[in-house]
Amino acid sequence: MRLIAITKPEFWPGEGQAICGLLNSGVWRVHVRKPGASAGEMERFLSGIPEDFRPRLSLHDCFPLAMRGLAGGVHMNRRNPHIPDGFKGMVSRSCHTLEELRMSGPEYDYMFLSPIFDSISKPGYGAHFDLGMLKGCGLIDERVFALGGVTPERFETIEAIGFGGAAMLSAAWENNPSKTFGAKTSKFR
Repeated sequence: MRLIAITKPEFWPGEGQAICGLLNSGVWRVHVRKPGASAGEMERFLSGIPEDFRPRLSLHDCFPLAMRGLAGGVHMNRRNPHIPDGFKGMVSRSCHTLEELRMSGPEYDYMFLSPIFDSISKPGYGAHFDLGMLKGCGLIDERVFALGGVTPERFETIEAIGFGGAAMLSAAWENNPSKTFGAKTSKFR
């Protein structure tokens, strides 16, 4: 099972170092989601992350920066539904229904399905799926990542359902994430 961390929507001091720490401690990818950031702000931020880590970053906005090599992936969502022409990196997509998941073709390297559990970062955004039904639906495989209310304590449940990984926003940045994920990810790399 692979782990993905999603950034908080706002920039914060030391964030670049924290991203490198997560990637060093076993997190597979980091999704940079800054919906209010300008292209210039994103470029400055990404330029501060060492080049060795950039292929493991995916952008939710400012796709031309990924085309220039400042990130190795792009993430399709309702704001940005189209894969940039000629993009050769990792492509992922957000799905909020099983039908969206079913319609996601081979052009996507992986998909998020959410919310699996009650969201931590979006109060009132409750789980949309019956976990038992997900296990037997025939759509959950190594390309599908659980998102929404994911914490390290739920990794085993996520793995038992058949997800290929888990994506986290709030839980990824609590306390000392590098220490937490260094201990929790050894069996999920």
